[in-house]
Amino acid sequence: MTTETIQLDYYDILFAGIIVVGLGILLGYYRLGVTRDLAIASVRLVVQLFLIGYVLRFLFADGREGYVAIMAGVMLLVASREIMARQKRRLTGWSGFGLGASTLFVSSFAIALYGLLVVVRPEPWYLPQYSIPLLGMIMSNTMSAIGLSMDRLTSALHDNRAIIEQRLALGESSRDAILPYLRDCIRTGIMPVVNAMATAGIVSLPGMMTGQILAGSIPTEAVKYQIIIWFLIAGGVGFGMVAALKVIEWRLFDERQRLRLDRLD
Repeated sequence: MTTETIQLDYYDILFAGIIVVGLGILLGYYRLGVTRDLAIASVRLVVQLFLIGYVLRFLFADGREGYVAIMAGVMLLVASREIMARQKRRLTGWSGFGLGASTLFVSSFAIALYGLLVVVRPEPWYLPQYSIPLLGMIMSNTMSAIGLSMDRLTSALHDNRAIIEQRLALGESSRDAILPYLRDCIRTGIMPVVNAMATAGIVSLPGMMTGQILAGSIPTEAVKYQIIIWFLIAGGVGFGMVAALKVIEWRLFDERQRLRLDRLD
């Protein structure tokens, strides 16, 4: 049995928004101070998604490589800024932005290229219908992991400065002195992906798979795409996060193995 995609109109969105209005009233009753944030987030959600919808509609219709590159560049800049904004203790100057941008670029773009050229193989390889969503899913997850792990490591180094310097004074290398904190940061960053992969299809249906099924795709085909996406996301998150933490380690220790927290704001 084939099912056509149900076309939604603006009234359907309005009806769904009633739920958020009810939630806002409930949060206001408890005076949590987040009702305004919820309202702003809801408005931004609608505006941003409609804007990107029209942009993607243009990209899909035109399909030129240059437009795809511009879109990817904008995504990289916004994600890099978001990584820097999430840091409680940032690297001085533009180092924090550069670190986020470089590690995000190397990991996300490399994994996305591998997925496009080796796994999915659309023609042409940069076909917007595949390249933009694929890069977006990999980059968003990698951005969250890099931002979280960087913030956790810089906070750990700041809070445990005395312990780390004592270990350095006893002859340990900078790598050995901070290894427990590195391991904790990597575990914190990768576990959300591991947990999501472990529960996919049992506790929840992943977003891309759900979207394809709602759009009328055969469920088994949607499953194949979702498995590929999760494998690519795991690679982007893992490699990007480890690269970012290694750069922080290099940046916060000098050639004499001294901890340089003065390089943090």
